[in-house]
Amino acid sequence: MPRRFVVVALLLLTAFGPYSWAGNAKDVGHWVSAWSTAVHAPLPFPGLPPAIALENQTVRMVVKPTLGGERLRIRLSNAFGNSALTIGSVHIALVKQGSEIVAGSDRNVIFAGSASVTIPPGAPVLSDPVELKVPAFAEIAISLYLPGTVSGSSMHFWAQHDTYISGTGDFSAKEEIPNASARTSWYWLSDVEVWAADDVAAVVALGDSITDGVGAKQGEYSDWPDILASRLSAGGKAQKLSVINEGIGGNRILHDGAGASALARLDRDVLAQPGVASVILLEGINDIGWPNMKPKSPDGTTPKDPPFASEAVSADDLIGSQKQIIERAHEHGIRVYGATLTPFEGADYYSTEGEAMRQKINQWIRTSGAFDGVFDFDAAVRDPNHLSQFRDGYHSGDHLHPSATGFKAMADAVDLTMLRSAVSSSTKK
Repeated sequence: MPRRFVVVALLLLTAFGPYSWAGNAKDVGHWVSAWSTAVHAPLPFPGLPPAIALENQTVRMVVKPTLGGERLRIRLSNAFGNSALTIGSVHIALVKQGSEIVAGSDRNVIFAGSASVTIPPGAPVLSDPVELKVPAFAEIAISLYLPGTVSGSSMHFWAQHDTYISGTGDFSAKEEIPNASARTSWYWLSDVEVWAADDVAAVVALGDSITDGVGAKQGEYSDWPDILASRLSAGGKAQKLSVINEGIGGNRILHDGAGASALARLDRDVLAQPGVASVILLEGINDIGWPNMKPKSPDGTTPKDPPFASEAVSADDLIGSQKQIIERAHEHGIRVYGATLTPFEGADYYSTEGEAMRQKINQWIRTSGAFDGVFDFDAAVRDPNHLSQFRDGYHSGDHLHPSATGFKAMADAVDLTMLRSAVSSSTKK
């Protein structure tokens, strides 16, 4: 008798197996990060606004996924909170303009079937899937209602679009937030993911302020990761790759300060992102420059000694750290493309010793063979007659951060074939 039951079970599995496991076409695929940002604690720098403090208010954030889909979910983060974070309601919708959403597009976001969620300190939380058709490059609004008293302990300082803060009350489902104030940061939001076909993947741009988009005009999406995403979608080709920006202004590879170091945040900002096939690494210029930096105090005075002098590193230190990133990514089947460090002569923290380090690191990036490929951002923006500085018009005025023209040159220097081949390789596993 038991053998009969086994035979019947095998026959049923053979006949109905694909449907019993897959359910329907919606269940065939995987989650891919379509938009993401690197969450960090409020930056402790003079002249920056204080950390946000909210009480019974709504925060509406606008983001622009570089991959479309009809089923999505969001990831919220309390990574740097010291206490549990309670969010009373969350809504997502297409953006019409400013803080106004498209009528009829609003969706309530739930978490394990509940409209509210409490996130433990240090933890992220994923929402349940939401049915909403979002085209690639369409702005969406994600609104959080905070019923209690909270501070913006987990944030991203340099948002590419204004965030709208309400007065008292829950406006998360409203078409527009009246008399909203604006901030240029995102709060507690770290990821928007879409359900996509198996041959769709993400590329992570890992870096500092040059990747974060400092120098680009807010709202124009003229940073190099966004321009790269537009290049990937040009010519009417189906979008197979999202580009997610994990840059933090001031970030370094080997030391904390402006967010956790790249080595410390690699797991959260790259390896844990869903659907990642490759990463473009552009980081190290702050490791070189910060030890020479003398930031002005609020009263306008400059310290006698550089406050970060004790955190000086060598070119070999930075080369070793990039090797660590390569090895850790390869363990997860992720390709790593090295980007050469862009010029910085004329920047506040420039030194001839630092320039020699930059040249040594760039030479290693170009010739070592350690990376799966190299994108020469340095060559794309440097002055051909003065290799240690930007070409005229290619920096935003501080000789460190590119202009829109410089960002476009960087994005154009990326070999799209390399990125697409990484997708093909990852989907064959």
